[in-house]
Amino acid sequence: MRRANSACCLELVAARWLLRCQLIAAMLACAMLAACGGQEASATAVLDTAEAVLVPEAAPAREERVALRHRWDKAFPGQAGRATYRLVLPAAPLREPFALFFEQVGNQAEVRVNGRVLQRIGVLGDARVDGGKTGQSVVVPVAVRRSERDGRDELVVEASMQALRGGGLGRVHVGSLAAIEALEARRRVVEVAAPAAYAASLMLMGGLAAGLWWRQRVALYGCFSLAALFGVLRHIDHLWLAVPLPWPLWGALLAIGYGCQLAFIARFVLLLLDRDPRWLVRAIQVAIGLVLVLAPLSFWLGMPVLWTAALALLEGVGLAAFGVVLNEAWRGRQRIAWFLLGAGGIVLAAGTHDFLFVRLAWHGGASTPLTPHAMFFFVLILAGVVVQRHNRSVADYRALNEHLAERVAERERQLVEASDALRVQQQEQAVLTERQRIMREIHDGIGSQLVGLLGMVGQPHADPAALEEQVQYALDEMRMAVDSLQPVHSDLATVLATLRYRLQPRLQAAGIEVVWDVAALPPMVQLSPQAILQMQRILLEAFTNVLKHAHASRVTVHAHWHGADAANAEAAIVLKLSDDGVGLEAGLAANSAASADRGHGLRNMRARASAIGASLQIDNLTGGGTGLVLEWPIRG
Repeated sequence: MRRANSACCLELVAARWLLRCQLIAAMLACAMLAACGGQEASATAVLDTAEAVLVPEAAPAREERVALRHRWDKAFPGQAGRATYRLVLPAAPLREPFALFFEQVGNQAEVRVNGRVLQRIGVLGDARVDGGKTGQSVVVPVAVRRSERDGRDELVVEASMQALRGGGLGRVHVGSLAAIEALEARRRVVEVAAPAAYAASLMLMGGLAAGLWWRQRVALYGCFSLAALFGVLRHIDHLWLAVPLPWPLWGALLAIGYGCQLAFIARFVLLLLDRDPRWLVRAIQVAIGLVLVLAPLSFWLGMPVLWTAALALLEGVGLAAFGVVLNEAWRGRQRIAWFLLGAGGIVLAAGTHDFLFVRLAWHGGASTPLTPHAMFFFVLILAGVVVQRHNRSVADYRALNEHLAERVAERERQLVEASDALRVQQQEQAVLTERQRIMREIHDGIGSQLVGLLGMVGQPHADPAALEEQVQYALDEMRMAVDSLQPVHSDLATVLATLRYRLQPRLQAAGIEVVWDVAALPPMVQLSPQAILQMQRILLEAFTNVLKHAHASRVTVHAHWHGADAANAEAAIVLKLSDDGVGLEAGLAANSAASADRGHGLRNMRARASAIGASLQIDNLTGGGTGLVLEWPIRG
């Protein structure tokens, strides 16, 4: 969750920075357009008519006086050709050079003043270059000027045009070098800098929208991404004179991009309002299909009416989408509808202007389309939508984190309570288990001894020595049970010392010398009370056998340990008990009752050793007597 929240925050920061960049770009574009809106003719003379010789490919040549801006496609729709324009330059001081600025020239052109070629824009007839995209400036040197008695200077522009490419000749500005340079700089802002800014903005927002669509699969983002990427084509076309594809293929591709951009923007508006009128969605789909068909046919067949029809259909789709936006804004259902109403109104007005005055060339026509500038408002709207949605997502993540934190705290509280209850239960279970163990030990050890003692007391003429022995056994069991409960801190030497304290007086009283040889022993974590008691009983049984059957005078107890090595897989404590008595077989053969009792005791000793994970061996010694070896592995 933290990782998802961090990723969402990073996207939000990126979207906010993009929105700031878009706002800055919008203000710069407005400032640039305002700067270019000044009176261009204030410092220059403007030539707006020319004598022209027009030579279309499929029609006879004709001479006429034309008004500038002269649009070749309006005069000869769907035809290529050539034209020669002649203009007379106004009088100017002969001692100073001056310059010309053509608002539009070409598609390819050659500029001559007084018969001398001053500039070539591409090669006449070569469609790889289109000089009509931007204005062109030409410096007229003093050397080519005519004297005052020879008459005024003559400007001749020879141009070649391709069908449906917007060729022709625009107005010509004449002025000083400084005035023309200033005019050209202002025009470059609109014709080069603004398209570059728009292209960068569309690529940024289109890439962001594509990334959001890839992660979220939201149709809104995918639709805007397509619109932005299609719109980039028309803007980058203004950034170079040479085109990457031959004409008219490049023209068809630009038309497809422009038409699809308009259609996808209309679909984006509907998705943003969450309104999907079936008829309008179907109309948008039909418009996209017709754009994909009519644009290539129009350029391939040289029939501009086909592309005009597609643009008319797109204009109708835009009007219908604007009606939906107006209805939503009027009803006040969504605040975003008012922003879309403003942006849509601007785009619709710009599209109508371009269709009537640029495409159809009403009232002389216009050379600069407004739709590319107006479409920029939708970039700002998308940036605002991204920020708004990510703000909402961050708020939802924060609320979810708070809810999860509360649930985690509640779970932790429940776990603590459950852990405390389990700890109490484990303590109670440990006490109960220890209590049951003590009861079992008392029953099996002291209880059995007392039962035997009770049976002996009930017999007539009971042997006092036997009674005393039975009582001593019961006391030993009780003492060992108590000793096993004492804390020994994993120290086996302490257990052996306690056992020595309990048993040595009895052995010495019976005339048996006891030798204790206990080395320093490592800690044994398995020294639980039950293990201690089992080991004590093994040694008690061994000492009892010595007292009863061995007839020994000396008993040696030896304890040491060996560490793990190649021969020994693990470390172990080795406890040896040996006597100098009659030996194992001789003791067992003394009488049948002793044999049965001692055999039962040996089985018990082995069972107890196995219970604590030790091995027990009992054998006769070479020099006489019995030896007991208990090997007890040390657990880490």
